[in-house]
Amino acid sequence: MAFKKDNKVKSNFNKITIGLASPEEILENSFGEVTKPETINYRTYKPERDGLFCERIFGPTKDYECACGKYKRIRYKGIVCDRCGVEVTEKKVRRERAGHIELVVPVAHIWYFRSLPNKIGYLLGLPTKKLDSVIYYEKYIVVQPGVVENMKYSDTGEEINGSHKFDLLSEDEYLDILDNRLPEGNERLDNSDPKKFIAKMGAEAIYDLLANIDLDRLAGELRDRATTDSSQQRKTEALKRLQIVEAFRQSEGINRPEWMIMKIIPVTPPELRPLVPLDGGRFATSDLNDLYRRVIIRNNRLKRLIEIKAPDVILRNEKRMLQEAVDSLFDNSRKSSAVKSESNRPLKSLSDSLKGKQGRFRQNLLGKRVDYSARSVIVVGPELKMGECGLPKLMAAELYKPFIIRKL
Repeated sequence: MAFKKDNKVKSNFNKITIGLASPEEILENSFGEVTKPETINYRTYKPERDGLFCERIFGPTKDYECACGKYKRIRYKGIVCDRCGVEVTEKKVRRERAGHIELVVPVAHIWYFRSLPNKIGYLLGLPTKKLDSVIYYEKYIVVQPGVVENMKYSDTGEEINGSHKFDLLSEDEYLDILDNRLPEGNERLDNSDPKKFIAKMGAEAIYDLLANIDLDRLAGELRDRATTDSSQQRKTEALKRLQIVEAFRQSEGINRPEWMIMKIIPVTPPELRPLVPLDGGRFATSDLNDLYRRVIIRNNRLKRLIEIKAPDVILRNEKRMLQEAVDSLFDNSRKSSAVKSESNRPLKSLSDSLKGKQGRFRQNLLGKRVDYSARSVIVVGPELKMGECGLPKLMAAELYKPFIIRKL
């Protein structure tokens, strides 16, 4: 059932703060979960239920009319149809109402590990290459060393790789620790037990590391390093990391480091990513619909594979593909292999629709209606007097068109 929200912007504010959205905030602003990749039914031309254009989530396609037609006209305003679940209201709400996709596994937001400075990398002290290998399911990262901490190889006396937090492990090294180094029953210990060895891969591991980070202690360590370290390079690195840590400390309550890892993805209102019918029964669609569809298809497939208890190798590959699909949705231009359309053109992602002169901010929010104006190349006119200015005929006709129409 759809619920009402007060979308009125209060006029008594003096600043706007832009911060990370928590999963709770995304859910609070959502009107329902999108679970199907379908857009519209190609026979009836009506939006599919629980799909990317669902009327139950985003609102009716016709003013004051539910999907099944049981309630029509303004007198039923605000009623939620008991048959189709669509609220009887204006169709313009489809420009405002957002939905959400609940992911089976967490994914990392591409803005925070593929941009400069690398926010996640600086917080954890990991280089970009190592961070990528964890996020894309190539290597394990030690979240909690437990009993393996400071454990050494008996024959060489060297420390085992994986005996420290943030150590990266290959598949063979991880299995070697599980099979040969851990005492019996270690895997049955509770995750909160400090003796338990925990190593994970993917955004889930990064989420655990970010959630357990002590910003105050880390800021103190980085300050000491920046003042006492003899190497200039390490000092510079510590100062760069300190800048990110301080930004999170100052915005405590507004931003949390673990919110850079997403468990819920917002779905933009359907009128901002339209599906337009063309001649011959074909449709022109926004690129965002294709990108959202890829995410939903892969998310549903992963959910099904987990239910049937598929092998780890298959699950890992599917999780990596889900991460890549979400990367393409948020910023397709930043990926090494961008998702392309049938005409071999890179699809426009959410970032592309926001940035630049044609983006949402400069084109739609800051753009204003202007008076009639024109511009052209300045050239010399020997026949003109000092106080005269020549104007091209076409330009003059266009500029004075409203006055001519009024006279006529």
